[in-house]
Amino acid sequence: MLKNIMLSFFLIVMLNASVSAGLPDFTEMVKKNGNAVVNISTTQKLPEITQQPNGQQLPEGVPPQMEELFKHFFKQPGGGFQPREAKSLGSGFIVSENGYIVTNHHVVKNADEIIVKLKDRRQFVAKLIGSDESTDIALLQVEAEDLPVVEKGSSEQLQVGEWVLAIGTPFGFEQSVTAGIVSAKGRSLPSGNYVPFIQTDVAINPGNSGGPLFNMKGEVVGVNSQIYSRSGGYMGLSFAIPIDVAMNVVDQIKNKGSVSRGWLGVQIQDVTRELAESFGMDRPHGALIAKVIAGSPAEKAGFKIGDVIVEFNGREIDTSGELPPVVGMTMMGESAKVKVFREKKKKTIKVVIGLLPNSDILAATVEPKKQVNRLGLVVVGLSEEQRQHLEILKHGVVVQEVKPGTALDAGIQQGDIILRIQNNVVRDIADFDKIVKQLPAGQSIAVLIQRRGSPVFLALRVDK
Repeated sequence: MLKNIMLSFFLIVMLNASVSAGLPDFTEMVKKNGNAVVNISTTQKLPEITQQPNGQQLPEGVPPQMEELFKHFFKQPGGGFQPREAKSLGSGFIVSENGYIVTNHHVVKNADEIIVKLKDRRQFVAKLIGSDESTDIALLQVEAEDLPVVEKGSSEQLQVGEWVLAIGTPFGFEQSVTAGIVSAKGRSLPSGNYVPFIQTDVAINPGNSGGPLFNMKGEVVGVNSQIYSRSGGYMGLSFAIPIDVAMNVVDQIKNKGSVSRGWLGVQIQDVTRELAESFGMDRPHGALIAKVIAGSPAEKAGFKIGDVIVEFNGREIDTSGELPPVVGMTMMGESAKVKVFREKKKKTIKVVIGLLPNSDILAATVEPKKQVNRLGLVVVGLSEEQRQHLEILKHGVVVQEVKPGTALDAGIQQGDIILRIQNNVVRDIADFDKIVKQLPAGQSIAVLIQRRGSPVFLALRVDK
């Protein structure tokens, strides 16, 4: 009996030791890197508001001659010209001994004063060297020497399932440490077209923004930036900017004072199962070109609407969200090899990358010439002036009404401009009606539309 008890005790001890041995120990990593993680607080001065003693705002249009009287009156207790300030908290990390600090753009946006607090309680007024809204990265500097710095790693080598750790200031609680694993890489979010986000399950909350994400080697592999939440707090989905992207932005800010990105000159979308079938692809993948911008590097290189980009400079493109970051990080003037799927064959195109310009989204208007077709659509034509304004040259018809049927099921909406059906350019209403009448039944058909200035492919299936 005693022998069995001893054996059971031994097995329990061994099991506990085995379980403990399988879990990571972050203590040394925190000791080594904690000093290089900072707390960032900002103050933004807001316009003064004039308030009455009861707290209500004064009516607008106070006569200038009465201004001094109002000022004197409202300086009394309970009233006055009330100065307003907006304060925010965030995190950051030191990347150089002479005081360069990386954080998020949204942490320091519009700040009039930025205070950086170190773990040893020293505080500095920081200078904003530069900021980039597209990647949500900002670079600060404080006047100090011999500061502790983090060791930078490679987000490219980071693996899904790998343990990671975050140090930051959630809700103002300084030097808080949370850990988890990498849930996914290359996530595309609406707020970050040029960032292939790292998704983790590390607990990130307001105040963690701008703090470092470490791998098990103690290297920074990401900058904590966003969470997905319906409550405002952590819900298991956190996103970090890859350190490779962040440092590319930091280097440009330090060397040039601004950030420039490579530009291909196409508007793209994902390839759905139905669109893949219509293009003759074995599976949905790649970035489908819905528009080639006039005068762009893509137009000069020979890209066409309907091409599916499946590889860029040797890197496979599985979804459309993977393309903008790799193009954006390519230097202007650099030559790139791009593989596209065109007319059921793969083709390699060489293109010289340009500089990303600023662009505005154009809106469309319609003219009152109606035509009903078999898809359940009422379409109208466009004037020459409208076509030039929309950069669609001499083709396209506008959807004025969508009735129940094939087009409605495919997601076509009122105001959409139909540019192509399959590989056929829609030049006018008569051309559109002719193409629609010849559509085969029971097959997926790719339709190129322009919606609120942006081209989009949709797939529809004609039943009869």
